[in-house]
Amino acid sequence: MDETQAGVPDTVETIVTSLKHKPGALLPILHGIQDHLGYIPDDAIPVIARALRITAADVHGVVSFYHYFRSEQPGRHVVELCRAEACQARGARALEAHAKARLGVDYGQTTTDRSITLKPVYCLGNCATGPSVRVGEHIKGRMDPARFDRLVDDLTTYKLELN
Repeated sequence: MDETQAGVPDTVETIVTSLKHKPGALLPILHGIQDHLGYIPDDAIPVIARALRITAADVHGVVSFYHYFRSEQPGRHVVELCRAEACQARGARALEAHAKARLGVDYGQTTTDRSITLKPVYCLGNCATGPSVRVGEHIKGRMDPARFDRLVDDLTTYKLELN
């Protein structure tokens, strides 16, 4: 465990303890952990399994079934490119190729500086203004390579405030 993961076991235990009594507790626990940590650490799986009295394979099966759940720590920003038909009809394939080349990663990978994780998504509900990209909870439409480059520059630029 490195210094960035200090406190992770306590966080997992707290979330599991607070949600394990809910009906169908597995998904709320997984969402709680991912919302808090950004991913589901492998070490969380036996803790969840023990609390819910199910097997670790059951927990792992749910984590691996849903694309939403990540089992590796993402970069500081997760950039999701819409790959649905409407966005593809508006140039998402070319944007996808540009994004992969610009970031030097494929889908599911994180840039070497750990600033951006690139993920596919299959409809952001923003079809009229595709191709669309989501960063966190913000959806950006009419994305083209130039706008994508500006987005990446904004995400990777640290702004200093001078007093």
